Amino acid sequence: MNSSSENRSSGRPSPPINVMQLRPGMENVTVRVRVLNTTQPRTIETKKGARTISNAIVGDSTGRVEAVLWGEKVTALKTGDVVEIKGAWVTAYRGKVQLNIGRNTDITPLPGDSVSEEIPESEPRAAGGPPAPPRGRRGGFTKKRRGESIE
Repeated sequence: MNSSSENRSSGRPSPPINVMQLRPGMENVTVRVRVLNTTQPRTIETKKGARTISNAIVGDSTGRVEAVLWGEKVTALKTGDVVEIKGAWVTAYRGKVQLNIGRNTDITPLPGDSVSEEIPESEPRAAGGPPAPPRGRRGGFTKKRRGESIE
């Protein structure tokens, strides 16, 4: 039995892993990260009804990932925080890996030097999907205007 299924069945958080090791389907994940950016809470409609979420970009010396904070955790992270996140789960949304933080996730502040200040642009990949282009870039594609041909 591998460690991820042991952790799933026992409910205990795993030892800390690097951001680039995150894969959809992982549960009870522990990461130590620096918070690079956060958004204001907002309400979305899900299959289970209205939910309050916020987003953050978090990273370590291996890369960065989008975190989705649910419910009472929506204000738990602030830009610049260095934290250990225990009990998170990993999903994929629109081909991108997401770290989910909810009611049963623990967030513990760490000393500022616990996580590198140099966070690479690399992002973990969802299995089977193409690599996501870096945020804010068009990936070199040229948009075709009506009536024009691209050569």
